[in-house]
Amino acid sequence: MSGDRLSDFIGSGREGTVLDQVRGWWQRVKNGDMGALPAVAGFVVLVVLFAILIPAISGNQVFLTPRNFANLMNQAAPLIILAAALVFVILLGEIDLSAAVTFGVAMCAFVILNNPGGIAMHWVPALLVALAIGAATGTLIGFFVARIGVPSFVVTLGLFLGYQGLELTIIGSGGAYPIAAPEILAIQNANLPGWAGWSFLAVCILVAALLEAWDRRQRRRAGVPDRSVWIPVLRIGGIGVLGAIAVAILNLNRSSGTIELSGVPIVVPLVVAILFVGTFVLDRTKYGRHLYAIGGNAEAARRAGIKVVAVKWIAFVICSTLAVVAGVFQASYVGSVDAAFGRGDVLSGVAAAVVGGVSLFGGKGRLVHAATGGLVIAVITNGLGLIRNLPAGINYLVTGGVLILAASVDALSRMRSAKARVRG
Repeated sequence: MSGDRLSDFIGSGREGTVLDQVRGWWQRVKNGDMGALPAVAGFVVLVVLFAILIPAISGNQVFLTPRNFANLMNQAAPLIILAAALVFVILLGEIDLSAAVTFGVAMCAFVILNNPGGIAMHWVPALLVALAIGAATGTLIGFFVARIGVPSFVVTLGLFLGYQGLELTIIGSGGAYPIAAPEILAIQNANLPGWAGWSFLAVCILVAALLEAWDRRQRRRAGVPDRSVWIPVLRIGGIGVLGAIAVAILNLNRSSGTIELSGVPIVVPLVVAILFVGTFVLDRTKYGRHLYAIGGNAEAARRAGIKVVAVKWIAFVICSTLAVVAGVFQASYVGSVDAAFGRGDVLSGVAAAVVGGVSLFGGKGRLVHAATGGLVIAVITNGLGLIRNLPAGINYLVTGGVLILAASVDALSRMRSAKARVRG
């Protein structure tokens, strides 16, 4: 391959052999486009660190066990979805500080409507009301930010403060309301049968293969040079291997009593399905392309004919609605809702997205990055929680330090990318 062609494929990252792709990826890393690489490295380091540290302190290995692995999946699920919701607005260079309290208000309304001692509405329409609250909140934020031009920080900070009072108003002096719907509780507290976990993995592999075939067909129709067939083979193979290891571990009996407890938690396929749909929207639809374009340069996008106001407005609606889904997962995990529900998660979603590699400056990041960051934050919480006699504040200190480090890496990456463009 000539030097010109080599530089072309390195810039596009779309064609060439496996070796060419590796060289292109390494060139992009050197130019500052590291993606989720720091988060993945951090996740591995944290797992190894806790696997060594916890047995040394507690005297037994409670971190690397099937039970704790399942607990980690349950703990991470709400945070991953909250971070995924925020990706849609962070890609625009905006922020939503009210996402967590939005799901708090929505779930307060849900428990009041669904509570047997109150209105006793069926859980399905009650859930639809909760989702409608999320959509209405996103519509309100989008109006002020996209249409009026008020900074998103100011609007969502105002809602963050106001919605705390709304939670108190809805719940009143009743304290914590238990989740009455067994279907909602089952999301975080029930598991798939062993065969269903393997079937779900097979479906994931099949969908990944069909998407790759569809992408290759689209490239051929557009006259774009295709990648080596080994690239998708290796990617799909990696999904299969990692997925098989996860399913095999989760299918082990993790109960300490006489009743067997095994299987993939129900929340796992739900999270994967949401991430798949969101990734499809961002990567393979016109709306997703417009979202990235606005995040990269809003004025250039406007001049190119992109409806900036509409795209921003929809992004806030998606964010707030998806945040309510995260609230459903959190309520299922905790088992109840009180007047402070969601308050402690206000910045956790932003932290997870940034730690995963989503740029606060906009225009760069994917949902898988948010998922990776969510896993990193969940591992910190999970691992520190297993260390005896550790002050509770340490968790906040470590998480804050990781967030500052991730933001610094993001800023340095952008500086490196800018220098690489100037040299180019």
